[in-house]
Parts: sequence; C-alpha cells; structure tokens
Amino acid sequence: MKLSDFDYELPKELIAQYPAREREKCRLMVLDRKSQEINHRMFGDIAEYIDKGDCLVLNNTKVIPARLFGRRESGGRVEIFLLEKKNPVCEALVRPSDRIHEGETILLESGDKAEVLGRGDVGRLVRLSRSIDEIMKKSGHMPLPPYIDREDEEGDKVAYQTVYAAKEGATASPTAGLHFTNELIRSIETKGAAVASITLHTSYGTFAPIKTEDVESHRMHRERFELPEKAAETINRTKASGGRIFAVGTTSARTLEFCASINSDRSTIRAQSGLTDLYIYPGYRFKIVDCLVTNFHLPRSTLLLLVSAFAGKEFIERSYREAIDRRYRFFSYGDAMLIL
Repeated sequence: MKLSDFDYELPKELIAQYPAREREKCRLMVLDRKSQEINHRMFGDIAEYIDKGDCLVLNNTKVIPARLFGRRESGGRVEIFLLEKKNPVCEALVRPSDRIHEGETILLESGDKAEVLGRGDVGRLVRLSRSIDEIMKKSGHMPLPPYIDREDEEGDKVAYQTVYAAKEGATASPTAGLHFTNELIRSIETKGAAVASITLHTSYGTFAPIKTEDVESHRMHRERFELPEKAAETINRTKASGGRIFAVGTTSARTLEFCASINSDRSTIRAQSGLTDLYIYPGYRFKIVDCLVTNFHLPRSTLLLLVSAFAGKEFIERSYREAIDRRYRFFSYGDAMLIL
C-alpha cells in the first residue's frame, strides 16, 4: 500500500480559515457504508441518526495556548510551539530551528526567558524561567494548525475549543467535536442515547506528515489518554445491549480501539490510562467503534488513512470528490462527515 494512493488535489479556497458562525450550522456529509449512499445535511441534524440505546463518545481534552513568541538577542523573531506541559524543561518545536544554537536564550513576549537546550524526540528541549502555566496565561497563543494561514485571534480561544473541553493537555484540537453545542448534546441524551467522556491529549503529531512511501512502515506518534471507569461501563453496556458506539473524532476512535486491542476480550474495554501509538490504516478491523463523526482530512495523512480503513478507500475517495465538487469546507474549521 503506497502513500501516493491517499493523495488528492484540493483547491486552496476550500481550506477553512475561520469556523462557522454557529457551531452546528456547518454542513454534514453522511456516508452509509451498507448502502454506499451519500447524503448532505446540516450538522444540527446529526441527532436524527443517533437512536435510543446508542452511545456518543466525546474526547474532553482541552487545548492549551501552546504557541509562544519571543526574540533572540539579535532581534530575530522566534516561535516556540510547546509539545507538552512540563516544568521547567519541556519539549517544543523552535522556529527557525536551524538558526537557534544550544544554550541560546530567547526573551518571550511575557518578559520571561526560554533557554534552548539539546534535541528531544521530536523537537528541542526548552528550559523556562517561570511556570509554564503562568507564561501561557500571560502570552500563550492558540496552536492553530499550519494550514490556517493567519495569526490566531481572540475568537479562536473559544472557537478552537470544544464546548465540553475539561482536561488541559492538548496542543491540537479534537476538531470533530467543535461542531457540537451543549443543546445538541442534550437533545441526543433526550432521545435516550448515552454520552461518555474519555480523554486523549491530541498533539502536534496529529499533523505530522507520513515520510515513508510504504504506508505500513510509518510509526505513529504517542499520545496520552485516559478511559475512566464510568465511560468503560457505559460503552460496554451499550455494546452488550446491541447499541452503537458513535466515536466523535479520530482521537476518540483511536483511544477506544487501542483499549479494545489490549483487552483479552476484544469486544469490550476496561478503564485505564497511558500512552497509545495505535496506527490505523486500511486492513484494520474495528472492534468497538460502529459510527464515526469526523472532519475532512489532509492528503497523505494518518487521519485520512484511518477514515479510509473505517469506510473503505474507494468510498472515501468518492465522498471527497463529491465534497470538493459541492464546495465543502475542509480541515479543522471546516465541515463534517458522519460515517454510519
């Protein structure tokens, strides 16, 4: 299986630079895997597809303002993109990386200092002169993905966060959840469906490109997750009674599938926490997730491979062509897809 098989051309104007004015007013493409039919709705209609006895699984991670800006002693501007929340030394992407020397000190917008150290697993190690929470609170910027070609704005502090975000730690938003409002979630519960919350701290690695042409050779980044006891009980009860599990986002799907894959009974899950590097690509057999709420994903990305594994490569290719023809908005702030 070659990476080039998961490429497509996307007009630049279809990359959403801002979210819909109202979360649930974006468009929703509905894919029925059984009939191979595609329907076009609004996201607020999603409750019609979720029945009594089903379970909606939400990732309640909260995005931290992980982008810091500062200047070198020479005056050059520097961006420090925090990859984790640790004190006093954490890993970060430093730009321009090739010009920053080990031991160099950056003066941040907050007035604090960041000493750039050696190499980490992904980026550079950075020693901060004050608590990371205090620095982010004073001068942290929301970590919008690189294809949003603008500076972050005040409105992004709310728009790039789900309404149910609760546990800080993400450096990228679980964007499929951005379309939900509290009212929409309540309407789903009113129908008799359950709602379960799990946590996976989405990281910058979500956007990391696959660098091997051979898809199977790629190694997935690790992300921290937590599956609480209450959520595990709700999900297992739903499966046992014949209900469907609706995973909101690829992050929720990966967490659930990872927990099932390491359980002796792979049709159930148990409460646990840790790190997952589960890599899902075509050929993978899903154990827990029955339906998937997701956005439209980057070409050649692990996220596109995951949805291709779930819906079938040819069906996803056809749906993306139709989405482009119908001028759907793509990526983090774009429109959504429901795969049944």
